[in-house]
Amino acid sequence: MVAVVYAEVLSETNHTLGTSSTPFAPSIPYYLRFVLQNGSLTDITHDVSSSGELSLNLSPVPAGSYYRLFTYFQKRTLNKALTFTNGSQTGTIFENGSFIVDHFSARGAQTTIDFWETYMLTNGVKELLMEVGHCGWEDSIEIISNTSWSPNFPAMFEQKFGYSLLKYLPLVQWDNNDLGILSDSDPGPYDCVLNTPDGGIGYVNDFRALLVEGYRQYLEAFTNWTESMNLQYSAQISYNLPMDMAANVPFANVPECESLSFGDNIDGYRQFTGAAQLVGKRVISNEMGANILEAYQLSIPHLLWSIARAFIAGVNQVVIHGQQFTGDYYDTTWPGYVAFSYLFSEQWSNKQPSWENGLADALNHIARMQFIFQQGTPKTDIAMYNKQSATNANFPTLYAQTDLLDAGWTYTYLSPDNFALPEALAKNGVLAPDGPAYKAMVVDANYTNVTVDSIQALASYAQAGLPIVFVGGTPGYYESGSGSDYSAFESALSALLKMKNVYSVATGGVASQLTRLGLSPNVKVQTNGTWYTSYRDDSKNGVVYASVYADLSASTGTVEIMTSGIPYFLNTWTGYQSPVVAYTKSQQSITIPLSLAGNQTVIIAISNKAFPNVDTPGFSVTSMPSSVIGHSYSTSQGLTVHVAASTSAETLLLSTGKTVTLDGTSVAAPFTLSNWTLIAEHWTAPSSLSDATVIAQKSNTTHPLTTLTSWAAIPALAN
Repeated sequence: MVAVVYAEVLSETNHTLGTSSTPFAPSIPYYLRFVLQNGSLTDITHDVSSSGELSLNLSPVPAGSYYRLFTYFQKRTLNKALTFTNGSQTGTIFENGSFIVDHFSARGAQTTIDFWETYMLTNGVKELLMEVGHCGWEDSIEIISNTSWSPNFPAMFEQKFGYSLLKYLPLVQWDNNDLGILSDSDPGPYDCVLNTPDGGIGYVNDFRALLVEGYRQYLEAFTNWTESMNLQYSAQISYNLPMDMAANVPFANVPECESLSFGDNIDGYRQFTGAAQLVGKRVISNEMGANILEAYQLSIPHLLWSIARAFIAGVNQVVIHGQQFTGDYYDTTWPGYVAFSYLFSEQWSNKQPSWENGLADALNHIARMQFIFQQGTPKTDIAMYNKQSATNANFPTLYAQTDLLDAGWTYTYLSPDNFALPEALAKNGVLAPDGPAYKAMVVDANYTNVTVDSIQALASYAQAGLPIVFVGGTPGYYESGSGSDYSAFESALSALLKMKNVYSVATGGVASQLTRLGLSPNVKVQTNGTWYTSYRDDSKNGVVYASVYADLSASTGTVEIMTSGIPYFLNTWTGYQSPVVAYTKSQQSITIPLSLAGNQTVIIAISNKAFPNVDTPGFSVTSMPSSVIGHSYSTSQGLTVHVAASTSAETLLLSTGKTVTLDGTSVAAPFTLSNWTLIAEHWTAPSSLSDATVIAQKSNTTHPLTTLTSWAAIPALAN
């Protein structure tokens, strides 16, 4: 028994959970909400006798109210990550399944460590692992519980916050389990709130801050252990747990997110990568391509779209879902074992035509992208303040305005918990100058509240010259405990808003304010589409990498990159490096015209010296006519331009001042190729479905076409 608490209930209502958005159906389709009288929560744990009896003498309450007694017990859930069902074989610990440990203490991690050290890293295995291994890794956290808990929580809580957690347990028993799989299927049977303006949310916030601290101890124990073996530790930080995710992202060597929950949302990824970039994580990983209800349906272009969106938001490593076993497997059929009963994509095995047609090219492209996105230090224009009691497991867009995106400003999110890190230092108007080098901090009242402690940090940043921009009005108060420091919050916030370098703007007005301050994004954008950018500074090798991702549709425009040097295009599909021929430059920047296909990423390297083995011109084209549809340069051939048919001559201008007349009037007009013959190779199931070693039965069909058409639009091939 942990606690016995009573409270006066003012009202009781029944609520239904509705339809779950997860594969888990509600175990209880409804819950009760109790509104409790503020101040009536009373801890009577010590009044319980040794035989478990309790005698109460309570004061009368008004009509319509009543007392409710809450009792709390802690026990081992006996949840298993792996269940072994053969009850006749229980001779060793390996035959009883794999139990989930406490994830909110170093002791929980040590339980796993002791198991590995005792039973697995023996007979030379540990030494081999140290020789060839890279990371210890933990997948998404999927713990079934009533309330996230660790036995040492009551003592930890009182030491951290100065008051007892026990009498407030009714307020934290609701929706503080696994948000990813239980939030809308089994958040708990009772939701208790106080009859105060905030409903008692401050006590919930403090409890979730305790979860952050306990989970951090768990992460640090694993990190120290793997580092003792000359390895690193990677984990899907805080995944599904009711806490501020960004607070603990810095505490694993290789923090990892997942495309499944992040939903390919660039803004969502930025909520994860900001804290990792702040502390200089070289690799930010992603479990990529586990799309729900798309088994054997995920295409290579769709996969590349997902990866491009993750990379432009700061991810720089992907671990792609694939088939675990391609041959005959117990109790399954061709095309082979598929985990989770065909719930998730993708298998990427030799049973799919893509294995032989395009996948290798795509993987090489991804590998080159990863290599480039791991070079140097990522530089980000703006830090977005983001304090969440429990990070939304679906990672919705927080900053919904487009003013920053339209001009090319990049941003990531930081929790005020990150402000205590040594890297979160402001100097000469820049936050984290050795890392992302943020030029401003934005506090958006549309999605976040502000803690009392963070106001002091923001004031110190403003004193160091960092612009602090409040947008959308005055931010709300992030409650703690009873909210007794609200007056201190109001006073501190009022003083902050009057400080030099602190500004207030309307929603959508951040970009204009930054321009008025004389600031520019690292990569300024002008386009008729939607372009996302990133900027990495490899000062050691004298190279800057600027990436531009065109979202969804083809578009044209220019990018102005705030650096100097010699620009090159890096083709991640071929591995070739070629000089950028068409551009203009000033003392501070290089401006390059671009024409991008939908979902294309172009990578530009600007070097302080010419790339070896690459023909580099000593000039640039400063004005390129619209009739030029392609160009190239080599030392032997000089500048070659490919000109389309036109009705009149046009002029090309070089940086040397030379002009060249291009006459497209004699170029043949475009014409349409027609009367195609398509031979399609069909892959179908083998005659015996029990033989999963067969790749497929293959046959060809021939199809005459008047115009090139997607195979999915050809009736004979549509299915």
